[in-house]
Amino acid sequence: MPDAMPLPGVGEERKQAKEIEDAEKYSFMATVTKAPKKQIQFADDMQEFTKFPTKTGRRSLSRSISQSSTDSYSSAASYTDSSDDEVSPRDKQQTNSKGSSNFCVKNIKQAEFGRREIEIAEQDMSALISLRKRAQGEKPLAGAKIVGCTHITAQTAVLIETLWRWGPSAAALAEAGVAVFAWKGESEDDFWWCIDRCVNMDGWQANMILDDGGDLTHWVYKKYPNVFKKIRGIVEESVTGVHRLYQLSKAGKLCVPAMNVNDSVTKQKFDNLYCCRESILDGLKRTTDVMFGGKQVVVCGYGEVGKGCCAALKALGAIVYITEIDPICALQACMDGFRVVKLSEVIRQVDVVITCTGNKNVVTREHLDRMKNSCIVCNMGHSNTEIDVTSLRTPELTWERVRSQVDHVIWPDGKRVVLLAEGRLLNLSCSTVPTFVLSITATTQALALIELYNAPEGRYKQDVYLLPKKMDEYVASLHLPSFDAHLTELTDDQAKYLGLNKNGPFKPNYYRY
Repeated sequence: MPDAMPLPGVGEERKQAKEIEDAEKYSFMATVTKAPKKQIQFADDMQEFTKFPTKTGRRSLSRSISQSSTDSYSSAASYTDSSDDEVSPRDKQQTNSKGSSNFCVKNIKQAEFGRREIEIAEQDMSALISLRKRAQGEKPLAGAKIVGCTHITAQTAVLIETLWRWGPSAAALAEAGVAVFAWKGESEDDFWWCIDRCVNMDGWQANMILDDGGDLTHWVYKKYPNVFKKIRGIVEESVTGVHRLYQLSKAGKLCVPAMNVNDSVTKQKFDNLYCCRESILDGLKRTTDVMFGGKQVVVCGYGEVGKGCCAALKALGAIVYITEIDPICALQACMDGFRVVKLSEVIRQVDVVITCTGNKNVVTREHLDRMKNSCIVCNMGHSNTEIDVTSLRTPELTWERVRSQVDHVIWPDGKRVVLLAEGRLLNLSCSTVPTFVLSITATTQALALIELYNAPEGRYKQDVYLLPKKMDEYVASLHLPSFDAHLTELTDDQAKYLGLNKNGPFKPNYYRY
């Protein structure tokens, strides 16, 4: 058993959405023990997961790992929208209709309302519902004891209930019998307390981890390293969490197999490109009521998120500039009709600054000092480090909260900069994530859990693996019926000519969509 090694910089992924209005952060436990373990094949010729190579030349997927997860949170704590005079859920004694108190939510009486929210979400999550039907009563996760940490919404509740049947509302899950610990407005201490309650439970020990951001994995490494003796695998869906896992693997400290869901094609395209193409406009409109026609906007980063943001802004008549470090992405921006510039070249004239890089200190105090009056600054990239918000918390600057998630930072000469969500993710803090997008992510997570849990001993080493192309294509195919889309089938002669299996995969792993 390797020595415990805390994941560097954990907490940042969670901190980006600390005050989200339409979602909560939660931990949960789910146990399935009703049937003997049985592996289920969801598609023909399902193949093994392909190991994702760790190369020194691989572009970093993460924000900086050097900043403490709590350094910049304390100064933002005073902006929470939760009521301070309410009794903490930790101090309440609640039971569900079955008499169980193995949960901690704000109000179990909201279970009925939460159930309606879950039923609405199910209407746009046809892939998971389809998987439930295809299982036909089988229990592909029978015997699994899953401990998870992610944002709680009605959509993630659909995923949890799917896993629970196989082996918005925290209240509805708690009522159903899932040990869920979550409430809106959790403090830093509350958050770690919830995770600890899930991991450190008398008479119960997890054998699978479902994580978002690396917080849960970090806590187990830090406090309960012996738990990993029973863990069969980790499924991680975030950029930050995946980057931490690669670090542990490179250092020889990763003691169980881990599945990288974040870098699957379907998750990347839908969660980053297509989702951000819509949510950037939604978030800006909700918070500022800005009109985009003729506005000058600089988008920092032309990866999947940046491409989505630029496409939406250009369609509404905005004049868009791009900053980039990668010559390939920069050339793509040029071919798409955008000017590639340095931020310092346009900072005095632009009306909106949007960061999408995954880096730190992309917008510095020097940039902020040079911005024009009423310039809007927001982050669509990663965590809360792209904009140097800490540098703005100085005595000479005045902060004025004008509405939820909108601050005016006022300079001594009267200039104002409009800062959204204090530099955290705009689409999580000021907008909503479409149910259809979450369906994509949830389906990949469910399949990854099934694969890791049912894999024969020795198939996966103590390393990080990527979803195979075959499974990526399968996730996409499950969502096509929503559009009444009909795939063309290869003839035997055509398949032979291309050297492909008629059922896929249809592209090699190196193919770039």
